[in-house]
Amino acid sequence: MSTETIPTASDAYAEWARARREAVTAPQGALSLVLTHWSPAGAPPVDEAVAREGHPESALFTRLQRTDIESGLPQEGYRIWRQDSPAQLAFEDIERYPYDPAWVLDGRFELVDEQRVVPFEHIKDAGATRGLPVSGDLVFTVDGTEYRLNAFDTVYGGTAKLQLVFGDRTNGAETYGAGRFLFLDRPAESGELRPGDSIALTVDFNLATVPPCGFSNQMNCPLPPLQNRLPFPVRAGEKRVRFADGFAL
Repeated sequence: MSTETIPTASDAYAEWARARREAVTAPQGALSLVLTHWSPAGAPPVDEAVAREGHPESALFTRLQRTDIESGLPQEGYRIWRQDSPAQLAFEDIERYPYDPAWVLDGRFELVDEQRVVPFEHIKDAGATRGLPVSGDLVFTVDGTEYRLNAFDTVYGGTAKLQLVFGDRTNGAETYGAGRFLFLDRPAESGELRPGDSIALTVDFNLATVPPCGFSNQMNCPLPPLQNRLPFPVRAGEKRVRFADGFAL
């Protein structure tokens, strides 16, 4: 008789937590980000040698592009990543709730017009909003009440995903104050589906994460829109980042 242990959902959650810690502490993990710089709209990108001034050779340099909110012109940016960052050195752990199967919900992804764009405020944009493509809604039921949240299309880990930016009654008291993220595999669509049609999917709040801005003040994270703020506590997933005493972002 085989003595091989069958992995449990709790085992999978522990492995996910291990992978999350590995990701945020990586050379290009959120804890390593020490600088995000944006040039004026329409200006050429900063030369890499200039950007690297004052940083060690081991620092990583990456480029960014976005559209300027006010002018609509392209905006060039760059980031500097260092594993000797103050946040890396002060990081202790990501606090999280124990795995709870009650927060693995049967839901659906309901298609909407492919041209639908929803304004999301970002933490560093002083109240301005950026339109993000929302090709469908996440719909699920909690305690007999149906909730419909906007999840936007993104690529995470090289895979097409739905990104849910949500708030709940734990924010600021038990969890990161600005809300949390949840990434779900984007369901494969059939050509026969039309707006209003839906595809079943699982919404597992045990996989909720602290946004990158909880690890580095150089990140600019989207904030939960009003329709994504749940009126109850979601005690599942990551809570907040724990740093050594005396350290603050």
